[in-house]
Amino acid sequence: MSLIDVKNLKVEFETADGIVSAVNNVNFSMDEGKILAIVGESGSGKSQTVFGMTGLLDHNGSATGSVKFEGKEILNLSNQKLNQIRAEKIAMIFQDPMTSLNPYVRVSEQMTEVLIHHQGVSKSDALKQSISMLDAVRIPDASNRIRMYPHEFSGGMRQRVMIAMSLLCHPKLLIADEPTTALDVTVQAQIMKLLADLQKDFGMSIILITHDLGVVAGSSDDMLVMYGGEIMEIGKTENIYASPTHPYTQGLMSAVPRLDDSEERLVTIPGNPPNMMKAPEGCPFAPRCNYSIDKCNSESPILVKASNDDHFRACHVSKEKIL
Repeated sequence: MSLIDVKNLKVEFETADGIVSAVNNVNFSMDEGKILAIVGESGSGKSQTVFGMTGLLDHNGSATGSVKFEGKEILNLSNQKLNQIRAEKIAMIFQDPMTSLNPYVRVSEQMTEVLIHHQGVSKSDALKQSISMLDAVRIPDASNRIRMYPHEFSGGMRQRVMIAMSLLCHPKLLIADEPTTALDVTVQAQIMKLLADLQKDFGMSIILITHDLGVVAGSSDDMLVMYGGEIMEIGKTENIYASPTHPYTQGLMSAVPRLDDSEERLVTIPGNPPNMMKAPEGCPFAPRCNYSIDKCNSESPILVKASNDDHFRACHVSKEKIL
């Protein structure tokens, strides 16, 4: 049985100018103990997909479809039931640890509050567990540093604190939304290795949301490529890296700087993302695609098998013409 099974997920927002279709008929499943990377440009629908799944949409947002977690429907559950699931089984790390942590409250109070509120443990036990978790995420001298304020930690250390907080209740699923944003390359690598190690130690699943394909390589089992609120390509990460079959995926891959490339100019994808208030009738990537045909502008492609049972693409153009 899949840990998560998403079917026909749609996310919309009511605005003063009209309805914004952020996510359109997204379908995917995820097994236990796996790391799934959701990649794409800013505005492609990555974060809104998981926000819709977990009931974290803004007040003007709504989600329809089906999201089953451990075989039970969780989409649009009451806030009380969702809070219980989010506290005990699904945890989330947001983009900026400095804004996620309260700058006026010591790290010890913010961490122990999680265990006291959700687990009902005493303050002394909560402090011991919190220190132990800071040790697990490799914060040196955790017993003393836990009493510091967030601003006394570096960006990488604040991210480690956020990871530790999210793991206090030993969730089955950890959602990491751009966990390496604003961190330098060395610290990015450390955080990604830490997440991979923790995933093995705790036996949890991870959904990794990122626009940086360099972060995904070697750190995820499966990859889901999104654009314009839709899935363009999905499959095993190693398969997609070895043989990307969608023009958008190829564009993203080409935009990643390479050490063995002597070209001075970086490759870019021309054009701009679509206006989701006026979602295109056909493939959302068609206006920016070098391979688009007439059908691409009038008919939305569906996911079809690309190379094997685990690799799918949504494209009207045959992969032979693209590869």
